[in-house]
Amino acid sequence: MKIIEIVRFLETKAPSAYQENYDNAGLITGDPEMEFLRALLCLDMTPAVIDEAIEQHCNLIISHHPFIFHPVKKLIHGTPEAAILNSAIRNDIAIYAIHTNLDNIHDGLNSFLFKKLGINEYRILSPKRGLIEKLVTFCPDAHAVSVRNALFAAGAGNIGNYDGCSFNSEGTGSFRASQAANPFVGEKNVLHFEKEVRIEVVLPTYLEKSIVGALLSAHPYEEVAYDLFPLSNAMQQVGAGLIGQLPSPMPETDFFHLLRSSFSLPVIKHSPFRSKPVSRIALCTGSGSFLISEALQAAADVFITADLKYHDFFVPSDRLVLADIGHYESEHWVKEWLYAVLIEKFPNFAFLISGINTNPVQYF
Repeated sequence: MKIIEIVRFLETKAPSAYQENYDNAGLITGDPEMEFLRALLCLDMTPAVIDEAIEQHCNLIISHHPFIFHPVKKLIHGTPEAAILNSAIRNDIAIYAIHTNLDNIHDGLNSFLFKKLGINEYRILSPKRGLIEKLVTFCPDAHAVSVRNALFAAGAGNIGNYDGCSFNSEGTGSFRASQAANPFVGEKNVLHFEKEVRIEVVLPTYLEKSIVGALLSAHPYEEVAYDLFPLSNAMQQVGAGLIGQLPSPMPETDFFHLLRSSFSLPVIKHSPFRSKPVSRIALCTGSGSFLISEALQAAADVFITADLKYHDFFVPSDRLVLADIGHYESEHWVKEWLYAVLIEKFPNFAFLISGINTNPVQYF
């Protein structure tokens, strides 16, 4: 098996198109056509982690945080980026990052943490816009089924928990084939009227090219008429954070004990308790202060995240309890998420969880 097969599988789970525009997820270095041996799974890329990969004979590292995050203008000997890149190239190790694209999917890292808390009913807290389009095409009635099925197979027609979604209406199309044409129906230089079906489907923007390709392959006409419209609808299955419901309400102190024990937390920074039962929980792994207003709008009782600033704790007043559990503490579970999905798909290959603690924050 080649490394590209691992990459393609991960991008069916968390498409790189779903990453934030400031991010650098994807294959950062290495040959995608290289034969896959074994992979090391980590949160952060550090020189110690790449040394671990060399020692464990891994030729692929899958990291949550990209080790090249901002544009790099220079690679100077002695910097962490240069050391990692040099070691990766010298030892034929590919490095792949799966970052905010994983954060932004419904069943990604946030859901992994929710399930550890016993929360199985949840939705995206802040769905993303600008990710979907509508495709409209027209084809002869006798070919409508095959054209629809081709569109569905390519990834069109999915809305939330439903697939095979389309709208179909009958009408009459007209066209005149020129002398240079090779018409499927009708005669050259004669205006022709054909009973057709108008097919409308939604699609993820990042799949536009492959879906249009499937349309052109399945459609019987020499010249295929179709329209693409960008939609402002939010994509409910993609976005930042989650909001979910505990199986049953519990006192605040009981919930915080559950939080500490579930994630083995040394400490939790939080805003004042409200002396109210906890039932509705919002969560965003990593830095999530930008979602405080969304958590308030969703009527969350507690918002779990990390990297909150002093003044953030004033924002919710008595309407919400903020719980800062730490950046590393909220995200190192990515190694377990990756291991679970990869070993299920590729049970005959080796995936190793890094034993290096990369947390730069220490507690005294």
